[in-house]
Amino acid sequence: MSDAPRQRTFLGLLPLPERNAVAEALRTETIGGLVLLAAAVVALVWANTPWSGVYEQIRAFHFGIPALGLDLSVGHWTADGLLAVFFLVAGIELKRELVVGELRTPATAALPVIAAVCGMIVPAALYAAVAASGGGSLNGWAVPMATDIAFALAVLAVLSTHLPAALRAFLLTLAVVDDLGAILIIAVFFTSDLNFLALGGAFAGLVVFYALQRLRVRGWWWYVPLGVAIWALMYNGGVHATVAGVAMGLILRTTRDKGEDASPAERASHLLHPVSAGVAVPLFALFAAGVGVSGAALGEVFTRPEPLGVVLGLVVGKTLGIFAGTYLAARFTRARLNPDLAWADVLALAVLAGIGFTVALLIGELAFPDPAQAEHIKAAVLVASLIAAGFAALLIKRRNGIYRRLYEEETRDDDADGIPDIYQRSGSGASGGGTVR
Repeated sequence: MSDAPRQRTFLGLLPLPERNAVAEALRTETIGGLVLLAAAVVALVWANTPWSGVYEQIRAFHFGIPALGLDLSVGHWTADGLLAVFFLVAGIELKRELVVGELRTPATAALPVIAAVCGMIVPAALYAAVAASGGGSLNGWAVPMATDIAFALAVLAVLSTHLPAALRAFLLTLAVVDDLGAILIIAVFFTSDLNFLALGGAFAGLVVFYALQRLRVRGWWWYVPLGVAIWALMYNGGVHATVAGVAMGLILRTTRDKGEDASPAERASHLLHPVSAGVAVPLFALFAAGVGVSGAALGEVFTRPEPLGVVLGLVVGKTLGIFAGTYLAARFTRARLNPDLAWADVLALAVLAGIGFTVALLIGELAFPDPAQAEHIKAAVLVASLIAAGFAALLIKRRNGIYRRLYEEETRDDDADGIPDIYQRSGSGASGGGTVR
C-alpha cells in the first residue's frame, strides 16, 4: 500500500447534510436577490426621473431618539440598522461554516479561504495602483473587495442555470469569507470618534449574550432587547453598528443539544434570513443605489481614477484573484479538480464574484463621506456589477448543458424516498470522505 497522501477532489459531490444546508441557504438568497435587483432598478429609475427630489427628501428624512444618539436619516437607518440584520445572518452562516461546514478543517478550508483572500487582496491592490497612478484618493481601496452573493444568485436565477451543488457551495463560501473580511475592514479602518464607555457597554452586552447561550437560556424576550442595546451602544461607540450583528451571529450556538430539533443559530437564521434577504438588503439597495445616470456621469466612471479603480478592481481584480488563488491552492494542496468540471467553471465563478453590490456600496459610503464622490463610487459599483454579470452570463450559459446533466444526476430520486439516488450508491462519497467540498 502506498504511503502517499490520497489525492482530494475539488468541487466533488457534497455530503448530503451539507448539500441540504447549502440548498436551503441559497434558496432564500436567490429569492432575496431577485427582490434586491428589483429594488436597485426602482432606485435607479426613481433617481433619474423628475421625482428625484422626492427620493432625496425621503432618503434624507431624519427620525429616531436624539437623546440616545439615534437621530438618523432614512439612508443611515438602512445602512446602520437594517444591514446589522444582514451581518447577523452572515455571522450565523460563518459560524455554521466554521463548525460543521466548509471551514471546519484546514484541509477543506484551504481552497475557498485562499481563493477568497486572493479575491480581496488583488482588487484592493489594483484599485490602489489605478488611483495612485491617476493622482486619486486611496480611500476606496476596500470598495471592490466584497462579493454580493444575493445579486450573484439572482443572476443565476435569471439565467435559469443548473449549477451543481459543489459550485454553488464554493460561491457561498467565498461570499461568507468575503463578508468576514468586509466586517473586519469596517471595524478596523472605518471607525471614528471612539467612545470607549459605549464600546465597553457593547462588549459587556456581548458577554451577557454569550453567557445566556452557554446557560441555554431560551426566549426572544431576552435576546431582542439585548441585541438592540448592543447595536445602539456599538453605534454610539464609533464602530459601525453592523459589527454588532456579526459578533452576535458568531456567538449563537450552532450545534444541537440532545433532544433539540434545531440549534439557536438555526432557529435565528430560519427567522431572520428571509427578513435579511427580502427586506433589509433590498431597502438598503433602494436608498443606496439611487444615483443620477447620464452620459457625463458614466464617462466619469471610466475617466476618474477612483471609480475606474473600483470597476477594474471588481471586474478584473476579482477574477484574477479568485481564479489564481484557487488554481495555486489546488496545486499546493494536491487537490484534483472534479473530472466532470473544468477550470473554465472556476473562471466563470470568479467573474461572477465581481458582482459587489451591497457591501461595496456600504464601504463606498464610509470611504467617501463627500456625497459627490460617493455618487461616482456608487455608479462605478453598479457599472462593474453589470459588466461582471454580463461576462459571467456568457461563460455560464456556454457550459449550462454540462451543469444541467450534473444537476439532474445529483437530484434524481427514482425510488421517491427523499434521498437522491447518487447518495445511495456504494462509494458515492455521501459521507464526505475524500472530497474537498
